[in-house]
Amino acid sequence: MMLPIPDVLDVASLARVRAILDGAEWIDGNATSGAQSALAKRNHQLSETSAAAREAGGLILDALGRSPTFVAAALPLKVYPPLFNRYEGGETFGAHVDNAIRTQPGSNFRIRSDLSCTVFLADPDSYDGGELVVEDPSGERRVKLAAGSAILYPSTSVHRVEPVTRGVRLASFLWLQSMVRSGEDRAILFDLDRAIQRTGAELGQGHRAAVELTGVYHNLLRRWADA
Repeated sequence: MMLPIPDVLDVASLARVRAILDGAEWIDGNATSGAQSALAKRNHQLSETSAAAREAGGLILDALGRSPTFVAAALPLKVYPPLFNRYEGGETFGAHVDNAIRTQPGSNFRIRSDLSCTVFLADPDSYDGGELVVEDPSGERRVKLAAGSAILYPSTSVHRVEPVTRGVRLASFLWLQSMVRSGEDRAILFDLDRAIQRTGAELGQGHRAAVELTGVYHNLLRRWADA
């Protein structure tokens, strides 16, 4: 399931993240690449151990944690600290698949990458190209969202970033391990969650139908969750 999530970052948070990035030092993007990705990747990113990455990453995580849509769709168990990339002057990232296991350097923290998330940080009119292209059974999905919006997609997907031919594309990206390993099961839970919210809004949260649907949701979560 691919899911766009608008307005993850509010105006103030987006401005603060941009100010941090504007004053940061950028390094070769292959610092975090696997062998296959290094062949396809041409961009720059913040060192994940830098103060700028930690501060901006904290703002991203806080914003995602406040998003009911993100939490309901991802059901996060562990989240890799957000990273930040920059594309300009024809830079691109060719077709690749994210590593199944991500380990944070200098620590024993690691996750299974079930889901990938990109948070767009530049106005889409400020640069040409730079679309995130995700392949799925129905074909290619091209994504270029408003600054502050995010896209959530399966880490199993083959995906790429098109060359940026004008301006600068800035984004945050991260991986997460879900409490529910199966993408199909997560999709069922997400659809059920939305149905519960609609039922509660129309009939009241205390209505018997809303209560029973909520019970079904939690019983399925108990059956499928690793946590």
